[in-house]
Amino acid sequence: MPDLLIELFSEEIPARMQARATEDLKKMMTDGLVEAGLTYASAAAFHTPRRLCLTVEGLTAESPTLKEERRGPKVGAPDKALEGFMRGAGVTRDQLEEREDKKGAFYYATVTTPGRKAEAIVAEQLEKTVRGFPWPKSMRWGAGSLRWVRPLHRILCVMRDEGGEHVVDLEIDGIRAGRTTEGHRFMGGAPFEVTSFDDYAAKLKRAHVILSAGERAEHIWNDATNMAFAQGLEVVEDKGLLAEVAGLVEWPVVLMGDIADTFLGLPPEVLQTSMKEHQKFFSVKNPATGRIEKFVTVANIETADNGATILAGNQKVLAARLSDAKFFWENDLRVAKDEGLTAWTNRLENVTFHNKLGSQKARIERIAALARELAPKVGADADRAAQAAEVAKADLSSEMVYEFPELQGLMGRYYAEAAGLPADVAAACQEHYSPLGPSDDVPTAPTSVAVALADKLDTLTGFWAIDEKPTGSKDPYALRRAALGVIRLVLMNGLRLNLSVPIKPHSIAIAIQNAHGAGFEIGKELALTRASAVMNEDEIKEVFRRIANEMPELDQARFTHAADEAASDLLSFIHDRLKVHLRGEGIPHDVIDACLAMPNSDDLTLLVKRAEALTAVMQTEDGRNLVQGFKRANNILTQAEEKDGVEYSFGADVKFAETDEERALFEALDAADTKIAPAMQAEDFTAAMEAMATLRAPIDAFFDAVQVNSDNSVVRRNRLNLLSRIRQTCLQVADLTKIEG
Repeated sequence: MPDLLIELFSEEIPARMQARATEDLKKMMTDGLVEAGLTYASAAAFHTPRRLCLTVEGLTAESPTLKEERRGPKVGAPDKALEGFMRGAGVTRDQLEEREDKKGAFYYATVTTPGRKAEAIVAEQLEKTVRGFPWPKSMRWGAGSLRWVRPLHRILCVMRDEGGEHVVDLEIDGIRAGRTTEGHRFMGGAPFEVTSFDDYAAKLKRAHVILSAGERAEHIWNDATNMAFAQGLEVVEDKGLLAEVAGLVEWPVVLMGDIADTFLGLPPEVLQTSMKEHQKFFSVKNPATGRIEKFVTVANIETADNGATILAGNQKVLAARLSDAKFFWENDLRVAKDEGLTAWTNRLENVTFHNKLGSQKARIERIAALARELAPKVGADADRAAQAAEVAKADLSSEMVYEFPELQGLMGRYYAEAAGLPADVAAACQEHYSPLGPSDDVPTAPTSVAVALADKLDTLTGFWAIDEKPTGSKDPYALRRAALGVIRLVLMNGLRLNLSVPIKPHSIAIAIQNAHGAGFEIGKELALTRASAVMNEDEIKEVFRRIANEMPELDQARFTHAADEAASDLLSFIHDRLKVHLRGEGIPHDVIDACLAMPNSDDLTLLVKRAEALTAVMQTEDGRNLVQGFKRANNILTQAEEKDGVEYSFGADVKFAETDEERALFEALDAADTKIAPAMQAEDFTAAMEAMATLRAPIDAFFDAVQVNSDNSVVRRNRLNLLSRIRQTCLQVADLTKIEG
């Protein structure tokens, strides 16, 4: 069985595209070979800055011969129909067979597709792959029509079997496949021929090319950490940068350089970001002080002076970059100390957040108002939370964040500390962006939690108010991430917060602002209730009355209805994200649905406690069987109510019980009710679920021994009312009708 080796050799491929291109090459080729009838034992793909490589082992020598039976027109059909069928099947009249079936006599043809040599299939599929390769960006060069990420110079395509190796006959846009490749651009010497993958990999290494990106990354990391360790330092780990640098070099040579003393006073994050973004340098820190003191760069060539010239050039460029960063840092510190962060916040009046949601300054005012409302719920001081929200995004106007947007928040913390603001306010400047993902740390400081929740809820309510919701896979404003952030903030901090309470008035305020373009002041009071986040209908009406004096054209009914709809839809969206989050933690979707159907489902902490308790019960035999008994009772009761046109919801009396099983069920329900009601009042869902699970045995015994639809109408009604008690008792805990199975 032959082995296949393919190399596509070009000018340097951008590092960020290499890994995906390797996967695409492997998938497109192997899928195409399999579709053509070939099989293989294994396949692996590799990449360096100048080549994509695929090796396939144990490829079948040819595809199998296929026979397909096709049914044609009926016997006696017009000649033209028969001729068209024969032409499509590639057969003659004497090759047709007549057969009878239930619908009559038909012509049948057996179409034989002969197998094809693997070489022909490889050539066909490789050309298809190269011409249709899904580069994010591609180019044409010269007079040809082929598009590739960078000019493609050479195609190596070799098959090897027991009889030896041979080149696959293939030409793409004037590039003929061969067995020749070349090594390192400067140290590789002359091009050379290869006969197999092992030969290829060995010769590449001798020509100063490490084929495996993983091996290059490991080499870089080991050399860098060893150099740092020898000087009592540590390399700051950055897996993304390591993968990128491994894609920039074919023969990594690790060098360590110094950072001038004049730049060591910069925040370590500034040094690290500047060196990473501009120079692709690794930062080296002193573990004793936490300062970034040196850098590691990776060259793609060995030099006679052991990299001294390369280091000198890099240090010169780095000094220029860090001089800019130092200038930004010192200017920003001067503003923070002399003018305060409000100077930057005021500039955000001229920065548009969204054309339908106003400026960044208007958004900050909304967040501050909402943070003040949320503060008592999260254990924060209301004034301190509002103060933190007012300055949390001030650093967006700073020179440092303008140059390095990824430092927003972090620089806000530094500048808030420099301005002499309280420690929790400074921390909130950085932490209010978190969590940014499912694995990101969640803030726990009350002030930070208040501002983080306000920030995310404002984002969600704002985009819901203007009907800019996620659709399918598109989520340009990261609203799914914001919803998950709200969920994790609430759950990780154990907050008892009914989300619909702040969402509704905030939605009305944003709707008014959006519709009338009068700034936030018009609708501001709807989100500025000082004592709590609750606004009753009378308070809302009073605010609208005062607003109507300034804006007689305001349609109160339209705005309240729109806000109600937006708030309800947003809460459903948050619930959907909660389902995804909880499923990842092992809680089944039907259990979540059963808990969502209960009151106060906008209290996420309460909801999750209920779901966890129900999940635990459903993992027991009693729990699973109880659900079946409940469903049986509910189905019988529902059918009887539909048939009789009445609701059986009260009046079950033990004196009408005729069997011991009925009386035992009455006793069990009475006992369960005495435990479930106080447990639910205390939000002890585990105790409530356990009490409910004790009903399993008496319910099973009841159905085994008792016929509900008795001929005696009084007994039948009493038994149906008893089933209603089962339903009412179980539905106190969760909506078991939602449980599957």
